This record gives sequence, structure tokens and C-alpha cells, in this order.
Amino acid sequence: MSDNRLVIHILSDSVGETGEQTAKAAVSQFGENHNDFEIKRHPYVTEKEHISSILNEAREENSLIVYTIVVDELKNFLDDEAKKYGIQTVDLMTPLVDSISQLTNLIPKKEAGIIRKLDEQYFKRVAAVEFAVKYDDGKDTRGIKKADIILLGISRTSKTPLSMFLAHRYLKVANVPLVPEMPPPDELFEIDPKKIIGLTTNPIKLNEVRQERLKSLGLSDSADYASIDRILKEIEYAENLMNRIGCPIIDVSNKAVEETASIISELLDLNYNDY
Repeated sequence: MSDNRLVIHILSDSVGETGEQTAKAAVSQFGENHNDFEIKRHPYVTEKEHISSILNEAREENSLIVYTIVVDELKNFLDDEAKKYGIQTVDLMTPLVDSISQLTNLIPKKEAGIIRKLDEQYFKRVAAVEFAVKYDDGKDTRGIKKADIILLGISRTSKTPLSMFLAHRYLKVANVPLVPEMPPPDELFEIDPKKIIGLTTNPIKLNEVRQERLKSLGLSDSADYASIDRILKEIEYAENLMNRIGCPIIDVSNKAVEETASIISELLDLNYNDY
């Protein structure tokens, strides 16, 4: 390795992966001379003191500063201090951000680490969706104590689609089917009833929905599952249980999933933007 190797310092207000990959791509253009370069990544640079510390190191080397910092105050400080030491800087973000702004007339946020926050939101949504799948339809009642929201209802009251819709709002939802012949999970009586939402529906509407469901499965629509007497029995059982628990009850008869989700948000004083 050359004694005069170039040390490329990557400064980022996030993880610094973009700057590092760009530097590696640039270095690769120099073929077999790549050993004459060293790349040092400095993530989460959000304070002037941190910048000063890096520049004190860089001034002792043959160095180049490459940065993806977007906060103007930090960028200006970095450029000014680097100039004092005769260190060249390369701003990877500003030219691209400025061009996008000019072409769209949009104003950039210039918020540090925003891409990391977006990544965190993505993984939080994935975790919520996986939770909804794992604890769908009462498959594992242990999810009741782990959930942000628990949905109760008889068959075909939109429990699963509502669970998935709320999961995409970063909420962990478990749903529990209610059947007169099956005792409710003990966990329902061991948690705060404010986390529980009961779902009910119009029996005539449910009769139509269940008949269509049976037809789609190639079964007779005269089965007990779709009979009015059976449906009335289930609704009475479910609403009695919900009243016993003390949870709010939403009639989903003529509501879209989005509308029911909005009602739940109001009932539980949720703000999707907080998730």
C-alpha cells in the first residue's frame, strides 16, 4: 500500500451506506490501484463536535471528505472547517436534492436521518402484518396479551381484513372468533377491555354474506351456518359476551373496512401518524 494512500472519510447523518457505496464505486474506476485507498465510514454525524473530531483525524492524512448530511448548519460548518485545513469535500446529496426541488417545486425537509426513520416504519409495518397473520382467527390466544387491539366477532364480520388494514397502520392486532359452543379465551378477561373492540352486524346482511360464502365453496346455502336462527343465536351470544367484557361494539353491516378502522381510531384515541 502506498504511503500516500487517500483516506476517504464518509460522513452521514444516517448509517452512511449510500456514501460508502458511492465511494467504493468511484475507487473501483482506478483498477488495480484500489489498495491506494482507504474508506472510513462515520455514521450518525449530527453534532458539530463530532465533525470537528473527524476533521482533526483527517487533517493528519491525505484525505477526502464525502458526506450525505442534509442539515444546512452542519453542512456549512463542515465545509468551512474542512477548508481551513485544506481538505476537499464532496457533497453527494445537495445537487440531487436541489435538482428535484427545482423540477417539482417541492421543498425538501432537510431532516437528518429521515431515510432511517422510513426504514424503521417499513419494518414496523412488516412486524405488525406478521403479527396479524400469526394471531388471526384465534389460532394462538397468547397474542391477545401482546396485541395493541383485539377484535371480537362471529364469522364474517370482517375481522381478518380489518386486522390487516390496521396492521398496515403499524398496529398489532389479534382477532378472536366467537362461537356459542366454544368458551371464550381466558385472556380476554385478563387485559384492559379498552383494547378490545366488538364487531357485530345486521342478521339479514350476514345471512346473505354467509350464503354467498357457502356457494363459493360449492356447498348448499341452506346449511345451518347461514340460517337466520343460527345467526341470531350467534349475534346474541357475541353481544352478551361483549357487554360482559365492557368493550365498545361496532356494527359493520354497511361499513367499509376503512370506515370501521377510522371509528376504532377515534374510540381508542389513536393517531395513525404516531405509528
